[in-house]
Amino acid sequence: MDLKGKKVLVTGADGFIGSHLVERLLDEGCKVKAFVYYNSFNSWGWLDSFPKEKLAQLEVFAGDVRDPNGVRTAMKDIDIVFHLAALIAIPFSYHSPDSYIDTNVKGTLNIVQAAKDLGTARVLVTSTSEVYGTAQYIPIDEKHPRQPQSPYSASKIGADCIAESFYRSFDLPLTIVRPFNTFGPRQSARAVIPTIITQLLNGKEEIKLGDLIPTRDLLFVKDTANGFVEIAKSDKLIGHDCNIATQSEISVGDLAQELINQINPNAKIMTDNERLRPEKSEVFRLYGANAKIQEYTNWKQQYSLKDGLADTIEWFKDKENLKQYKADIYNI
Repeated sequence: MDLKGKKVLVTGADGFIGSHLVERLLDEGCKVKAFVYYNSFNSWGWLDSFPKEKLAQLEVFAGDVRDPNGVRTAMKDIDIVFHLAALIAIPFSYHSPDSYIDTNVKGTLNIVQAAKDLGTARVLVTSTSEVYGTAQYIPIDEKHPRQPQSPYSASKIGADCIAESFYRSFDLPLTIVRPFNTFGPRQSARAVIPTIITQLLNGKEEIKLGDLIPTRDLLFVKDTANGFVEIAKSDKLIGHDCNIATQSEISVGDLAQELINQINPNAKIMTDNERLRPEKSEVFRLYGANAKIQEYTNWKQQYSLKDGLADTIEWFKDKENLKQYKADIYNI
């Protein structure tokens, strides 16, 4: 499918990956409607950081994916939906699992139900590598068993299943997009890379972290956004789920040391027990396969881990960006 001139809706457009995807779709020549989370501050999240000329190219819709009426209104006359809106923090899901079911499962149901009724030409539902749990084999391909190791991952497995059922039951032209561990500018403070960078840039000599053993497949956000675009162009991936991954891994400890070396070589790592996840809930190894996306699309990884980290550090060095993060507390 040629995306140029298509009317697209991005849910979660105010968030980390969503805001980068909005920019990528504008570059692709799409007519973008940005679905942002309604709030009394009239905040559009990271879209508020866009220059005026870029904002002028967008239609912004404030709503809530938990509301089927608002979702249906936003999706009228839309050709392609990129559904990214979700609750994502794993620790927060331990004590507020109901909100994850409402947002992630019911929100996805609202999207696919509206798409079926409105005849939407293409739907991309965002999954997560967390649905796989700790790797039973590597690289983790799309056939890997699902393991709900947190309420968050369980909610995303449920959302994936709802989406898949609409393809099988109603022939909805849908793809489940499964990014691995995306990082970069604008990532939330609850993620490990912003946690490390913000502590270092605020002059901390002891960097507080949880378990250092787990490995992650780290993907720069611009590569992730490009993956969404390339998957949307491929009709061969309708009815499929598809990883976006680098097919590599690095431990949290090695990652932290790399960032320390780049920012403040005198800093040390300190284990903070509050940041440790329950042992059976921690995902100890993520190492994704990317054979499928490379076979069916033109996607290629463009940013190395080193280059992506360098760009991310530079973004955080901007005081206007850094001040938005609370480095002194554990953000769940």
